[in-house]
Amino acid sequence: MGQKMKGVILAGGKGLRLYPLTKVTNKHLLPVGREPMILNPIRKLIEAGVKDILIVTSTDHMGSIVNLLGSGTEYGCNFTYKVQEGANGIAHALSLAEDFVNNDKFVVILGDNITTSSLKPYVEKFEKQEKGALVLLKKVEDPSRYGVAAIDEQHVIEIQEKPQHPKSNYAVIGYYMYGPQVFDIIRNLKPSDRGEYEITDVNNEYIRKEELIYDFLNGDWTDAGTFESLIYASQLLIEQDKGKDAALTPQEKLLVSQEQLWEMIGSFESKIQELKKHLRE
Repeated sequence: MGQKMKGVILAGGKGLRLYPLTKVTNKHLLPVGREPMILNPIRKLIEAGVKDILIVTSTDHMGSIVNLLGSGTEYGCNFTYKVQEGANGIAHALSLAEDFVNNDKFVVILGDNITTSSLKPYVEKFEKQEKGALVLLKKVEDPSRYGVAAIDEQHVIEIQEKPQHPKSNYAVIGYYMYGPQVFDIIRNLKPSDRGEYEITDVNNEYIRKEELIYDFLNGDWTDAGTFESLIYASQLLIEQDKGKDAALTPQEKLLVSQEQLWEMIGSFESKIQELKKHLRE
């Protein structure tokens, strides 16, 4: 099976649908529930056993993302960072992960995707998959907003982009799993009519080869790219946290958790070490 799977979170873009909230910060740093948005995909990767994670974002707010996440020590993982210069599409952002991925399989999450579900069973399924790619689908009430999958028993046979008359209610959501062969596909892509390299064109190439497998994401899911979906995403995670809080004693509810204390200690230790460097100079 080779090396452990890696993770890639795509957290670029200008977040125009959330303007003016995104005038001074990256969309993926906006609060969803009790935490910045980007922590949901990070925690989902870590829960699935994926500890080597690349964050791809734009130049504008890279510093803020690094300030939040650091090296990954606080979260029990390792972060690598890449800058996407210009809004050239999801597939272009993904191409920046080639050196990081090397010859390993990997999970890609669009950074505004929020779920209460575990990704572990899907990651384990793809680790056993001999070739091709795996995408996750979710039944939605408004499929015309999404890329919609027509499927057979095992494969995706067609993806329609925001169709007026969708062939199914199954949206292709922002969780993808690929092998390193995906970068050969990206190199041969041509820009779409809007001048971007599209992830749908990548997936369509796997469809052409009859190698695009699917599974259905259990649990609640939304993207958080609009005002309405941002509110809904917060509601999902707050409700989930209420369930966890109900199991706590009154004393536990008043105290900072052990995990939060270690996060704060790690942050302070990192800052102290940085200051000590100046003493030696």
